[in-house]
Amino acid sequence: MPTRSDASSSAVTTPSLPPASGSTMRALARAPEYVLPAATFVLMLIAWEVAVKTLKVPTFILPAPSVVLAEMWNVRVQLAGHAWATLLASLVGFGLTIVVTVPLAVMIAASTTLRNTIYPLIVVSQSVPKVAVAPLIVLLVGVGEAPKILIAFLVAFFPLLVDTATGLNAVPRDLLDLSRSLNSSRIQEFVKIRFPTAVPFFFSGLKVAVAFSVLGAVVGEFVQADRGLGYLIVVSTSYWKTPLAFASMTLLSAMGLALFFLVSLVERVFFRWYTHE
Repeated sequence: MPTRSDASSSAVTTPSLPPASGSTMRALARAPEYVLPAATFVLMLIAWEVAVKTLKVPTFILPAPSVVLAEMWNVRVQLAGHAWATLLASLVGFGLTIVVTVPLAVMIAASTTLRNTIYPLIVVSQSVPKVAVAPLIVLLVGVGEAPKILIAFLVAFFPLLVDTATGLNAVPRDLLDLSRSLNSSRIQEFVKIRFPTAVPFFFSGLKVAVAFSVLGAVVGEFVQADRGLGYLIVVSTSYWKTPLAFASMTLLSAMGLALFFLVSLVERVFFRWYTHE
């Protein structure tokens, strides 16, 4: 007959499951954010495949996803060369946007006169569609990579400028008054107060700008180019090579998503002090 001490010792020696770590719990909590969109996307592809095969839609009008994937594999070397041309123009235009936008946003935030003179003109300039300006840019700049880079810059310029300037001006007035009462210089005010406050706004603008830079590069390739995914779309649709056009668009979408998540990764790695949640 088991004694009381035996029961207590067996209860003590019974192994228990280790508690789940914080990272595991967060991953499980965020799983629906990725599973549901992925499942929806897969279901859409299946419905697309079934509809095309059932209705017997001609390939030159709407190819099935399996046909698009097969075309991507068959012309993978050609696609890689054109994708690199588009990616390079997008990244150069995006980098140029950062170099020009950040100092301009600082000047707008630092000077009321500049904010009241330059900022309204920039807003008015955005009413002109970049697609309409693209042929004029080709005439002014000439052929080559320069028009694509300039159009990518112009498309990505406005959202990054607006978000950065908004972030620099989002500091509470009481905090600014406190820093000035402590005889803080303008440089200290920007470095220690305005820049940290503007970081979330800046990265929000970066995410939009990096996607828009790809769009701008493609618009430039539509107008004038001899390589790039936009050029490949124009050529393939001219010759009714619809699977190749869909393959190019698929690669463009993947490129935009990859750049967006790359900016998000930089934000999470280097600015964990406000992205920890």
